[in-house]
Amino acid sequence: MNQHSAGWWRDAVIYQVYPRSFADGNGDGMGDLAGVRRGLPYLRELGVDAVWLSPFYASPQADAGYDVADYRAIDPMFGDLDDADALLAEAHGLGLRVIVDVVPNHSSDQHEWFRRALAGDPVARARYHFRPGRGTGGSEPPNDWESIFGGPAWTRTKNADGTHGDWYLHLFAPEQPDFNWENPAVQDEFRSVLRFWLDKGVDGFRIDVAHGLVKPEGLPDVGTVQQLQLLGDERLPFFDQDGVHEIYRDWRRVLEEYPGQRIGVAEAWTPGADRTALYVREDELHQAFNFHYLNTGWDAEALRAVIDEALDSLRPVGAPATWVLSNHDVVRHRTRLGGGLPRARAATLLMLALPGSAYVYQGEELGLPEVLDIPDDARQDPSFFRDAGQDGLRDGCRVPVPWDREGSSYGFGTGGSWLPQPEGWGELSVEAQTGDPDSTLELYRTALRLRRERPELGAGDAVEWLPAPEGVLAFRRGGFVCTANTGESAAALDSVLDASPGALILASGPYDGSATLPGDTTVWWSVST
Repeated sequence: MNQHSAGWWRDAVIYQVYPRSFADGNGDGMGDLAGVRRGLPYLRELGVDAVWLSPFYASPQADAGYDVADYRAIDPMFGDLDDADALLAEAHGLGLRVIVDVVPNHSSDQHEWFRRALAGDPVARARYHFRPGRGTGGSEPPNDWESIFGGPAWTRTKNADGTHGDWYLHLFAPEQPDFNWENPAVQDEFRSVLRFWLDKGVDGFRIDVAHGLVKPEGLPDVGTVQQLQLLGDERLPFFDQDGVHEIYRDWRRVLEEYPGQRIGVAEAWTPGADRTALYVREDELHQAFNFHYLNTGWDAEALRAVIDEALDSLRPVGAPATWVLSNHDVVRHRTRLGGGLPRARAATLLMLALPGSAYVYQGEELGLPEVLDIPDDARQDPSFFRDAGQDGLRDGCRVPVPWDREGSSYGFGTGGSWLPQPEGWGELSVEAQTGDPDSTLELYRTALRLRRERPELGAGDAVEWLPAPEGVLAFRRGGFVCTANTGESAAALDSVLDASPGALILASGPYDGSATLPGDTTVWWSVST
């Protein structure tokens, strides 16, 4: 970590572990906490600063653990609390911080509170959103909100005598009822949950659906169809309400009760960078994922615009940018950006050169592509099985990581893998790439080492753009220059090199150091200041 950072998160590279797909420690075909422990030395050698773990809590797994039945227990498929304690101790012993997911927008329908609510307990019902229906006999949902997974965001209950009852709100699956954050008991419970894990030593929380907790008074209709197409682009009454910020001010006070700079990270899909910046004001959270950057194609003009917008919006609040190219919910960037592995490698070097923090999703350091041909009968993503909503293709980025060249699951475990791995997956494995100077794994290791060593990289809030030909991004940060050719054809770098002549440090692909930069290639330079 660069010494000039005021907080470790400002320039950290954080590695996302999706536990069920990282490594299987007990041979049952499913990744677990024992498998994560096994991989910690690898992550230290890779050069990351922290590990973010997707949910491992007790859950019926209706949505891969994002339906939590008990926030203080580990699901047996992943291990137990002793395994969590051992993981934290081992990670800290290796100098790695650990961030865990917290899911505060909704619980599982198997959560004790919701089970009591369905049984008619008025105290428990007040912790969720129950409403009478509209239309004849209350047969229609209370409003027109849609579920992220398709269909109405409401499910009707049945009374003890078998008659129809009220409806409950679930912005995601019916098995994920939304909490009512106006209820003090909900607020108290999550303060307690945060302290439970902070007492165990976690270094922070990634907050799932951070923009969704507060619902507007009266739960008004949206008044439009195809709401899901508007996510992240337009204001919707069930997302990004101003009331969420008081919740995060409260959480920040909890985090600051503990030593060691514990952090909060917002998964906040907002209409624009200015709204995202509100989540990271100095008395709220520490980071917010830059999904606008993730959603930008491989185009120099568009990338420059989104980079400037992010840095300009964050500078007034003093927060770092938080860059990300892939995660467990989106198509891997090797596939999403087009252009295959060369373009993915170029995009990675560009991201790692930008000011701020960066997130790496497990397997991207191996250059893993999206797996597009998973048979329908092998799919696990709940959205795949719904008639409308998301495309149901999140399984493709969740296929278990290959560790070895050979074996039934390429070293993932001894009992197969919960999602099928493609034939030839072993040629992308850690074993196959380690020590190969041309491999994507060694590119990541080198880039992360250089990022730690060079004081110009990491934390910061600005870049100096340099003159560059069409399709090329070129910027300077002190004695460092990054040039990225987003075009497919070679481009002349005369204007860039005339402005900042320097020595080649690292290239994302084959390059001879000349004034002609190949297409889909990013190069790092060292220049005199």
